Amino acid sequence: YILGPEVGQLEKDLAAFCGAPHVLSCANGTDALALCLMAWDIKPGDAVLCPAFTFAATAEVVAWVGATPVFVDVVPETFNMSPASLEAGFDTAKRLGLAPRAVITVDLFGLPADYDAILPIARAHGAKVLDDAAQGFGAHYRGKALGTFGDMTATSFFPAKPLGCYGDGGAVFCNDAATLDLLQSLRVHGQDNNDK
Repeated sequence: YILGPEVGQLEKDLAAFCGAPHVLSCANGTDALALCLMAWDIKPGDAVLCPAFTFAATAEVVAWVGATPVFVDVVPETFNMSPASLEAGFDTAKRLGLAPRAVITVDLFGLPADYDAILPIARAHGAKVLDDAAQGFGAHYRGKALGTFGDMTATSFFPAKPLGCYGDGGAVFCNDAATLDLLQSLRVHGQDNNDK
């Protein structure tokens, strides 16, 4: 079952379910988040903006790749990222001498983040957007399934998640074949895909 045909079929089914061009499965949701940051070459000196109310893995992976998490307040009604606080978070990162390279949104309690407001703010600052859909996979925003917002989406299949599995698992949703190729290499410790 490890990266066998069943896993490949799952990836195709997940892509079809949410309309994402490419899906890559991995060990868990934490790895899914980390793979995205590694693919973007997030490193020391970079800032990644994260909501202050989330599971530890959202900010943990930022530190794991050597970058600095900058916490952003949440909206009291949904506990999702506050767009106004996100704008302030970019100012904080720059004031600290960090390069704000990415934003990790979290779709919490099945409620998507406010992408109409968040995406333009991130784009204005030249930052990538990673949607952490572990607590919201299967939900829709403005009629569009989660898994297609931002530059990449990560999810978890931990048994307590909306789409759980026996044990643990995760997936990354991405938009282009070149990113998928890089993610596949990172998933197997940097193995060149030509070595298969």
